[in-house]
Amino acid sequence: MAAEKRLAYNTEFKLKAIDYAKEHGNRPAAREFSINECMVRRWRQQEEELRLTRKTKKSFRGHKARRPELEDGLYHWISEQRAAGRSLSTVTIRIQAKAIANQLHIEEFKAGPSWCFHFMKQRQLSIRTRTTVCQQLLTDYKEKLAAFWSYCKSKISEKNIQPHCIINMDKVPLTFDMPLTRSVEHTGTPTVPIRTTGNKKTSFTVVLGISSDGQKLHPMVIFKRKTLPKDKFPKGIKVEVNPKGWMDEEVMRTWLTEVYAGRPGGFFHSLLGLLIFDSMCTHKTESVKAMVKKMNSELAVIPGGLTKEVQPLDIGIIHSFKAKMRLLWETWMVEGEHSYTNTGRLHRASYATVCQWILDAWGKVTTTAIIRGFAKADIIPGLTSNAIKSTEIDNSDGEDTGDTGSGLLDTPIAQLLISDTEDEGFEGFMEDEATDEAADERKMKLFKSLIKTSTLPTHRKCGLYSMRNCSSIPCTNFPTLFHEHFS
Repeated sequence: MAAEKRLAYNTEFKLKAIDYAKEHGNRPAAREFSINECMVRRWRQQEEELRLTRKTKKSFRGHKARRPELEDGLYHWISEQRAAGRSLSTVTIRIQAKAIANQLHIEEFKAGPSWCFHFMKQRQLSIRTRTTVCQQLLTDYKEKLAAFWSYCKSKISEKNIQPHCIINMDKVPLTFDMPLTRSVEHTGTPTVPIRTTGNKKTSFTVVLGISSDGQKLHPMVIFKRKTLPKDKFPKGIKVEVNPKGWMDEEVMRTWLTEVYAGRPGGFFHSLLGLLIFDSMCTHKTESVKAMVKKMNSELAVIPGGLTKEVQPLDIGIIHSFKAKMRLLWETWMVEGEHSYTNTGRLHRASYATVCQWILDAWGKVTTTAIIRGFAKADIIPGLTSNAIKSTEIDNSDGEDTGDTGSGLLDTPIAQLLISDTEDEGFEGFMEDEATDEAADERKMKLFKSLIKTSTLPTHRKCGLYSMRNCSSIPCTNFPTLFHEHFS
């Protein structure tokens, strides 16, 4: 007769059996789970240990602690230190273990590296890389969160603010060198150097803006200098300078007039907008408030310390944007064109190159990620995770699908905006019609009718608002084109 095969049960199964046994008894639990009653009794005796064990563990193998009092005290000390946000190394743990051993009069305890790693494995401790600098939440943060959510939702509902007019703006500090802190290297190598240009502390600031319907405003970059660089910058980005490389009141006003005003309905202030940003002092000056009000917009200032909870850019965009910027920097370090100083040191990337990185990284941020950020921030009524799943306006390149929203426009205007190919643009600019007075008159009427339209289409290729320098048609910059060509 073949021997019966023994089975091993994981912790999750054992806990289910224990809970069933508490309600119905050991013998019914054994029948329900097809096990021996003695196993149920033994598991109930081990319940406290099982509750603290991971669900996939099947048995308690290994030696028990030889000095449980010492290890319990050390584990309690480690928990206290990490709760306070203090960093710990294995050397620090070994020193503290030796101190506890002396207090308990334990002799011949060396607290060596091997003991330390066995202790960490037994207590489910590991060496981790720092993920973020701890930000202390306010004591009344729940009340402030509720008040901010209520304010945003009431403004959007009462004043019927359109999704493309709900804008979130934030600043991203970056440096000219963005190396990783870790690298693959041969085991045993004493040093792990990572090549840079020596400009890791030379910083600049990128100002980003997004709308709740997944669209992106032009990025702005603020370089740390007093005069504007003479580089030839790519189109589609606003370049500013500041002695500290940060946003002050003057740069904030420039962003409002040059970038924020480029949103649909923002050029002539025809549509009411909601502008959401953090509580930085330059955002709350009287001149900025007056300018925002003049631009037919409402302000929603996020309470201090809560940006990681309610700011869409912080929740779902900035981390991705930084990762894309780092990848572009690494590609430039490996494959880019470099210049060197007389002493052989590598020059940093030019201002124009950095601007191109910003445009490339910003263009790859997807529409779905933006909408997901607003949904997680929970500041838009009715925008939930189900709405995100049903959204199919995004593709792998982060470009729009080409839907210009022509259903919202009159037929002649829709025909003006939609073309089958990039070469087939608005025929009103052809030379053979330029001399035709009737065609010019018709063109003027179409432009004026477009400006009065409350909802403007999105640029189907790049997905950015107010493409002042865009050469493609159709584009959302028709009000600007009308102002520049016909005023």
